Amino acid sequence: MEESVLREKAMPSDLGGWVFHLGTKFVLAMSRSTAVAPMAAAARKLRQQSHGFDGQAVPILVVPFMGDAGRRACLEEQVGWFDLSGNAHIVAPGLRIHIEGKPNRFKTSGRPANLFAPRSTRVVRWLLIHAGESIRQRELARATELDEGFISRLVTRLESEELVERDPGGAVKARNPALLLDLWRETVAKSKPPMVIGHVAARSGDGLLRFLADAFLDAKLEYAATGLAAAWAYTHFASFRSTTIYLPVYPSTEVLKHLGFLEEPRGANLRLVIPRDDGVFLDIQKPDGIRCVHPVQAYVDLKWEPERSEEAAQRIRTEYLHWSQDDR
Repeated sequence: MEESVLREKAMPSDLGGWVFHLGTKFVLAMSRSTAVAPMAAAARKLRQQSHGFDGQAVPILVVPFMGDAGRRACLEEQVGWFDLSGNAHIVAPGLRIHIEGKPNRFKTSGRPANLFAPRSTRVVRWLLIHAGESIRQRELARATELDEGFISRLVTRLESEELVERDPGGAVKARNPALLLDLWRETVAKSKPPMVIGHVAARSGDGLLRFLADAFLDAKLEYAATGLAAAWAYTHFASFRSTTIYLPVYPSTEVLKHLGFLEEPRGANLRLVIPRDDGVFLDIQKPDGIRCVHPVQAYVDLKWEPERSEEAAQRIRTEYLHWSQDDR
């Protein structure tokens, strides 16, 4: 990159920022917020404003700390970034900078409010499944089987984070479904649900899944496949070995004996998960006759699955969670 005299001029926007010319023009803007929605909005506006420099400027967003969801938002907007914690991703003619793994230096003290706590995800899940559809809070409470007071407090918090928006009549919907999904997945990855891991003799993952479905049906035990097993049921993307099943209660000794279940992490091919909230069972689908969580939940759960989980997640997102720009 050819060196030249450093020049600076005001950025024609209300974001604030500078243009540095070192053979390439860089437009910088800072977002003080660590919330993902404001970051994404800033990245989108920065990209639009960068076109005011003959379309040649490289937009760069500066934030205190950039999480996974924020990185995805910047990638979608084609905006480079660096954070004050030491991470960066900047691509320009003759320049490529990529630094990751530096911890957040700006964590607030105390326990932050979790928008994706177990009960809260009932609301998030509903908003994503019905992306683009507005709903009044009272109706949302009925749909999610939660009390109206809880719904009111949660929606207010989601609104303050710019994750939901209201229409003139007061009904709410996800402001940017893709961003909300990314943020949920990023948050849930930090806290795996309690599970029992073991092995059941089976020739294949789909063979094990069908065996389990029949066994739980015979035992009159509610279940729902998630993760790789659900991804296979929905897309037949690829063969898999590890099967993850949600159960409302831990199965009895008789059921486990019938399954031939051996609790042993080594060589395990089955994960039995007792969810922290039964909301995962509210939107059950039956692809190929197998009870599965909704694709939204399966996509989120693939974050802590082994094998080809990221590829499976991308396939689910492509086939089932392809929200249009009108839903953003």
